[in-house]
Amino acid sequence: MLRAAIVGVGSWGQTLVGSVQGKSEDIRFTRAYTPTPSRAEAFCSSHGIRLAGSYEEILGDPEVDAVVLATPNSLHESQVKQAATAEKHVFVEKPFALNSASARAALDAAERAGVTLGVGLNRRFHPSMVELHRRVTAGELGTIASMLAELTAMTGFHRPAGSWRTRAEEEPAGAMASIGVHLVDAMIWMLGKVTEVQCIAERRGGPHGQDTTSLLLRVKSGATGHVFCSVAAARNGRMAAYGTKGFAEVLTPAMETFRFVPATAERVSHLAPIPRPEVIQTRGFNYVAEALVQFARSIRDRRPYPISREDVLHGVEVLEAAVQSAETGVPVKLKDDLAAARNKRI
Repeated sequence: MLRAAIVGVGSWGQTLVGSVQGKSEDIRFTRAYTPTPSRAEAFCSSHGIRLAGSYEEILGDPEVDAVVLATPNSLHESQVKQAATAEKHVFVEKPFALNSASARAALDAAERAGVTLGVGLNRRFHPSMVELHRRVTAGELGTIASMLAELTAMTGFHRPAGSWRTRAEEEPAGAMASIGVHLVDAMIWMLGKVTEVQCIAERRGGPHGQDTTSLLLRVKSGATGHVFCSVAAARNGRMAAYGTKGFAEVLTPAMETFRFVPATAERVSHLAPIPRPEVIQTRGFNYVAEALVQFARSIRDRRPYPISREDVLHGVEVLEAAVQSAETGVPVKLKDDLAAARNKRI
């Protein structure tokens, strides 16, 4: 069993621990570090986890095999590098990094050290999303015209003033860093490389700045992607793919329902009867736990984590482009604009 330490014991860190502690034969949390230990003492005690006085103490513990980072986004690069130096496997919550240079540096450090690197893009592991991915990539939906995705929540109203999640430098482009990256990652997984990004981020009701984001993506294949995410709107979730042979979607925030409707062959299709949809229900699947279990099994089996380095890096490139587009009000072409910006910095 993988012996892990949770670093960052806020609400999401506690969710990660609670998803597997005492429930999994693959991973168990044994240590924890947080800069505010008084807020985590009761939780850690109830889960049999010993608190450490520093991140360095965690990294120096020979009985810790891996660290799980649920920390501010800007810290991920340095913390991954430290873990790699200490030869600890490392699981990083999304977004993996806030810019592509930081992502490359962290990925390179883990690769040089030979440690397993996992990223919390957990929606990939849900059976409904796996089924949508299979049908898209197998061509069962035909040529994909576009994918539409939405994910909304009310979490923006429950972030305390002063929390790192309320700072624009940690959560840029509205809801992109907190939830939009999940939707972008799914589109990269199913459609491939994104070549152009247009992003609008606005404040639409939450108390802490920009909270709502709309994104238009152009994909190398010619397909498009439409993303809407908000942390200040009634909770909902949907991902849909529209193809020449049919339409498929995953519904509800928990992704419990997969639905497929084949295309009609009639010339006046808008007058034809709607075919009976195929529906697959998957209730109660814990995709948060599954991401951690897959991380532990990757270490045990000495195989790469199921999400590739290339996809992790490209997801950060899209986030970086979205932030730039939201700030400038114009679309950003990834191949040209970001490469030019990197060259300029060099």
